[in-house]
Amino acid sequence: MKKKLLMVLISVSMIASVFTGCGNSTEAKDSGKAQTEQADTKEDSADKADEEQAALEDGTYTAEFKTDSSMFHVNEAMDGKGTLKVEDGKMTIHVSLVSKNIVNLFEGTAEDAQKDGAELLQPTTDTINYSDGTSDEVYGFDVPVPALDKEFDLALIGKKGTWYDHKVSVTNPVEVEE
Repeated sequence: MKKKLLMVLISVSMIASVFTGCGNSTEAKDSGKAQTEQADTKEDSADKADEEQAALEDGTYTAEFKTDSSMFHVNEAMDGKGTLKVEDGKMTIHVSLVSKNIVNLFEGTAEDAQKDGAELLQPTTDTINYSDGTSDEVYGFDVPVPALDKEFDLALIGKKGTWYDHKVSVTNPVEVEE
């Protein structure tokens, strides 16, 4: 009798564990639905951001130029910003760097920059006026911007002749009042 009772209890617990497993499966399906809905929401948000970007009218803006490096950045006098120009829907940001040590930029990777026919971005000489009344000549670059608020590859070469890969982004455009 004890054996039969033990067998019944084991059977009941096995059946309960099977049903519990099925319940988790349903929860997993519901969780999967929720994740899919969240992904759809994120895609919708990305589409809206793309639409907003497309709505950026031709004109001149200030915008933040962010890099992944403390050695490669916008001159401190420029407060991390450059001048973003939009013409016929194409965006280019002019950034003034901290010195003349970076001699070329390339929109893409360092590997691609070294290939035959690679079009390097040439520097301009910019005069920076600091708050203490001093000024300095530094290199500036006109960098094509493929999209706002998204990282893109930008390689640089310095005076020593070595290419370096960097990730940059352009964010927060504010129209310049004329």
